Amino acid sequence: MDIRFDNRVAIVTGAGVGLGRAHALGLAARGAKVVVNDLGVSRDGTGRSSDAAESVVAEIKAMGGDAMSHGADVSDEDAVKDMIAQAMDAWGRIDICVNNAGILMDKTFAKMEMAAFRKVVDVHLIGSANVAHACWPIMREQKYGRIVLTSSASGLYGNFGQSNYGAAKAAMLGLMNVLHMEGARDNIRVNTLAPTAATRMTADLLPAEAQELLAPETITPGLLYLVSEDAPSQVILGAGAGSYAETRVYETQGITLIGDDNTPEAVAAQFDKIRDDTDQRQLGDAFGQTKKYALNAASAKGLKLDW
Repeated sequence: MDIRFDNRVAIVTGAGVGLGRAHALGLAARGAKVVVNDLGVSRDGTGRSSDAAESVVAEIKAMGGDAMSHGADVSDEDAVKDMIAQAMDAWGRIDICVNNAGILMDKTFAKMEMAAFRKVVDVHLIGSANVAHACWPIMREQKYGRIVLTSSASGLYGNFGQSNYGAAKAAMLGLMNVLHMEGARDNIRVNTLAPTAATRMTADLLPAEAQELLAPETITPGLLYLVSEDAPSQVILGAGAGSYAETRVYETQGITLIGDDNTPEAVAAQFDKIRDDTDQRQLGDAFGQTKKYALNAASAKGLKLDW
């Protein structure tokens, strides 16, 4: 069955260029009405222009679609609320929220000003939370919503010189996990896209021969699935150059140390066993870890824990 977004309204942040533009065009091509959000700043967050967002709106209208632009700074809660209000005034609903806006202010941690750390976290993490939070009551009332957060391998695996960016992108995992749980009752599904693309954000990081292979358009099909009616929830989807993979967090079986045996020396002596990935598994929620550890301790002490 074709994936369509007829009669759906989507907000895509950072949609003036790169990945966001590809996402906005992809949604519009399949029937969605799109709010093209872009502050029009440079890669490091300076300057401001509405030209890029308006250009994407013009592209969508030229293909017969419906779109509007909005220049909200996603880290500004009031500006985000105004964007949501304008979308509601125009179309009366919001079904899809794609959090894509971002900036880079790379430096090694030793040389980084904390203002630069806060700024990047504000745009990526607080900005995503602002937009999702403004859409949340609308989606709850509709009993329908699809939210995508944008992470990065820099957050999932690390990248030299990107402590601010990596910290913000890793935070998407925690935000997704909780929103997935809180939104399930109201058919709000929340996923995370972890893309690798040739955009202005990565222009200095990728070899020239990789640029064409890693075009943003090779990632958007994965995004479109994550915001579709039959989308999964609580998935981290890695994407780039037409490749897709799921990132998962596992916990090893580990060990249990009881009483006088629970010493730092014992932890050191058995650290290889703690890290042994035999029988590792996913945990459904934070309390699942608490339950696992309590049951392990009860078993080690010969106690019956009715849990």
